[in-house]
Amino acid sequence: MNFASDNWAGATEPVMAALARHQAGAVPSYGVDPLSKSVTDRLSEIFEREVAVFFVGTGSAANALALSAYTKPGAAFFCHPDAHIQVDECGCPEFFTGGGKLVSVPGENGKISVEALETAIAAFPEGVVHHGQAAAISITQATESGTVYSLDEIRAIKAVAVTRDLPLHMDGARFANALVSLGCSPADMTWRAGVDVLSFGATKNGCWCAEAVVFFDPESAKGFEYARKRAGHLFSKSRFIAAQFEGYLAGDNWLKTATHANRMAQKLADGIRDAGGRTAWPVEANELFPVLKKADAERLKAAGAFFYEWPASGVPAETGPKEDEVCLRLVTSFATTEADVERFLTHLAGT
Repeated sequence: MNFASDNWAGATEPVMAALARHQAGAVPSYGVDPLSKSVTDRLSEIFEREVAVFFVGTGSAANALALSAYTKPGAAFFCHPDAHIQVDECGCPEFFTGGGKLVSVPGENGKISVEALETAIAAFPEGVVHHGQAAAISITQATESGTVYSLDEIRAIKAVAVTRDLPLHMDGARFANALVSLGCSPADMTWRAGVDVLSFGATKNGCWCAEAVVFFDPESAKGFEYARKRAGHLFSKSRFIAAQFEGYLAGDNWLKTATHANRMAQKLADGIRDAGGRTAWPVEANELFPVLKKADAERLKAAGAFFYEWPASGVPAETGPKEDEVCLRLVTSFATTEADVERFLTHLAGT
């Protein structure tokens, strides 16, 4: 009953088979091997346009380096207060943007509010040297609250961005989970909606360590190879990141694993509600935040369930925990089984 994180899961069989398939022999290093080229071509097919792709080893590197492509003196980057770049990356985005400022923009359900974004950007007027310069907007898809931006919501944020000619970055650590939730194409959820650069995450959805920075205008990626090298993310044996992506993308494996993880999350959420619990936010991907009685949470821990307690500060008042309750975070993955979910719900019911 491991619902602590999708990072706790291993790698899928197709990913490991691809790694084994490409482990022998000698090929050029530092990303100029044929496999890296073929994976880049495959991503261009998936996104329905030519893209520039840069493999990195971690999501934090992908986010920080993506933002660094748009930095400038006094740069301000706008994101949700709960965004991973704001809360969980140890100052990495600020470091790689040369001291760029992360400006929190509130909004319900883990999403940036368009009105709040307009207000936040207005605090950095053009030509006023004392306030710095608006540099980029970053959204997380799926969000840190387990919700998903609709295509209209992404377009609305882009509409604000274009008023100041700001690029739009998407942190796609759980990109596939959001994609299958919306039921749209990768192109529709990214560049057609106005996204300029994507942190394309695969590690949480079945890879070992495979992330990529994807630029939808290759011209804007000029010089990015130097930023990646300086950050220590130009892998000498880059074929092994490429191999993971090959296995991940082949036969739509990435969409199948995400669909399974989302389905397990919905099954958990339905069972929790049936047992009298509730969720702090809508369940739209593979993360859910149930509010349970403290005694129930302790009983689940004793039965061997792994999960994290979640701070209640950002939870809406109407769905937040009362004095005898606690908010938890549960995360499902490709490795979550029906039996895991059933056991959890059985122990929750006290049977």
